[in-house]
Amino acid sequence: MTKAIRIFKTGGPEVMEYVDVEVGEPGPGEARVRHHACGLNYIDVYFRTGLYPQQLPAGLGMEGAGVVEAVGEGVTHVKPGDRVAYAARPPGAYAEARVMPAAVLVKLPDNIDFETGAAMMLQGLTVQYLFRRTFPLKGGETILFHAAAGGVGLIACQWARALGVNLIGTVGSDQKGELAKQHGAAHVINYNKENFVERVKEITGGRGVPVVYDSIGADTFTGSLDCLSPLGTMVSFGSASGPVPPFSLNELASRGSLFITRPTLFTYSAKREDLEAMAADLFDVVGSGKVRIEINQRYALKDAAQAHIDLEGRKTTGSTILLP
Repeated sequence: MTKAIRIFKTGGPEVMEYVDVEVGEPGPGEARVRHHACGLNYIDVYFRTGLYPQQLPAGLGMEGAGVVEAVGEGVTHVKPGDRVAYAARPPGAYAEARVMPAAVLVKLPDNIDFETGAAMMLQGLTVQYLFRRTFPLKGGETILFHAAAGGVGLIACQWARALGVNLIGTVGSDQKGELAKQHGAAHVINYNKENFVERVKEITGGRGVPVVYDSIGADTFTGSLDCLSPLGTMVSFGSASGPVPPFSLNELASRGSLFITRPTLFTYSAKREDLEAMAADLFDVVGSGKVRIEINQRYALKDAAQAHIDLEGRKTTGSTILLP
């Protein structure tokens, strides 16, 4: 038996239970991984609350790093003893060990420790596809990135700086603004003190930005559209404040023939060759020191409920991990 977090109903943080589970042996195409660290991400909240449905009872957590203990038939790209990391469905990373699809595992380079691996995979791969594929940044652009002091945001600030991109980041406090600046944001906007649309127009001389990366959702959606220059791209990749309400496509036309996309990491990394290329890019930028993974919160696995309370209360910065 091993310990894991399970939910038997959807709801608040209190629905998470720390229980004994049977792990078992991996079947064909599967691997058993012993976690050294597990990542915490806002998508975990969506699964816990039922915004993203799943069959119950269920595990939580999309991200982890550890050592392969056993592999099933047909698995050749990893073997017992390999250091691995992942960010993928199905949920279940909040566990000491788990059996999971082996296809989502990538080998963790020796120069990246388990805690960093667990903290960076989902957030780092997200920034990778946002910057490299959804709206490829070439350098020299001025962009808007919401929640710049969060886990994804701090990686984005550093990666943008490495690419020669001027990142305007929104934050909820002056302290978070300083953090974003320290990590490479060219400008920060405290949305609790300033109108971010007016500030973006001021910073850009009225032109707006070619792309907005928005994980906030309902609260920032319309304002984000207003920040775009004609033919600009709205990248809505999360909904921390709630889902974007229905809107008319004329909203895009009236603002200058805007583009909009709602991407997910799991679509971009669905093909094995794409996942390996994305991970290699992330490992390179982290291994080179251009992007440093900021782990600002660590919780015991059994305290996952408190981690969720702090995450939803916007009390966390950077990345958060759970330690089995």
